Amino acid sequence: MRSTAALRSLQPTARMMFRQSPRMMRPVPKEDQAGHTISQRLRKLKQIPAELIPLAVVVGFAVFAAGYSSARKFFVDKNLRLSRTGAAGRADH
Repeated sequence: MRSTAALRSLQPTARMMFRQSPRMMRPVPKEDQAGHTISQRLRKLKQIPAELIPLAVVVGFAVFAAGYSSARKFFVDKNLRLSRTGAAGRADH
């Protein structure tokens, strides 16, 4: 008797069955990046908060300075070995 009650509780009832979701009749939204012209992209720049512009300037300068100092180190430093030198290096390779 108890087993049949347990089996009945496992069977789906009308309120437990899955229902199909209602069909959406709205059009599919267009992509944000689709077909932007230069003027549209310039208009998007106005949406950037003014507080972030100095931060962008500082970060941009830091990236430029890091690239400049690295490139200068590679070209100016004579102690830095960028390739094999001497007969021993050529013989091994």
